[in-house]
Amino acid sequence: MLSPDSILPAPVLLVEDEPFICSRLQGLLEQLGYTSDAVIVASSLAQARSRLINQPVALALVDIGLPDGSGIDLIAELRAADPSVAILVISAYCTADAILSALRAGATGYVLKERDDVEITLSIRSAIRGGAPIDPFIARRIIDEMRPQVTPKTHTHIDDALTSRECEILGFVAQGLNNREIAEQLGLSRYTVECHIKHIYSKLAVSSRTRAVYAARTLGLLP
Repeated sequence: MLSPDSILPAPVLLVEDEPFICSRLQGLLEQLGYTSDAVIVASSLAQARSRLINQPVALALVDIGLPDGSGIDLIAELRAADPSVAILVISAYCTADAILSALRAGATGYVLKERDDVEITLSIRSAIRGGAPIDPFIARRIIDEMRPQVTPKTHTHIDDALTSRECEILGFVAQGLNNREIAEQLGLSRYTVECHIKHIYSKLAVSSRTRAVYAARTLGLLP
């Protein structure tokens, strides 16, 4: 909980379509001192927009992947309506495009869902206090994105193309396992597996599991 002298910005808009994650975040907000009537919950863009018609918010926790569109659109709308609102992205999306698009749209922070409760709570506390909390992994992606592009090599080596973990996950993809099944096999969270698969897509310049497997076999990364 924040100190007794702290004034919690309210109400809070929580936009999350996964019930378990939504309950988890509501619990963290409660631990910080928020009552249930100070938290506005929405599971889609449409619900969020409907709830915002007569109720401006002081803090928003927004997921990127929503059933009816991208949370990035909502972030831009929130920022246009109130330049001072704090907007923290809590998402499994960790591609450079998603990260930079969210920040350009007006997000003031970005943390991955896979982080533990302590890390997410610290990010929310920072956002409440006017900070700009950025997940360390996200910060690394931003730094990498800002570096000058290196001329591609004329050949691809297995170590340059994919990490050992990415090759392992791609092997399970080739076997037909879905993300949840892969996560169970490796003892990882589903969000971590999703992030690895997005990296695989980016490195192999593909947009589907089938094309990723085909490209990897063509490069000799899979049998």
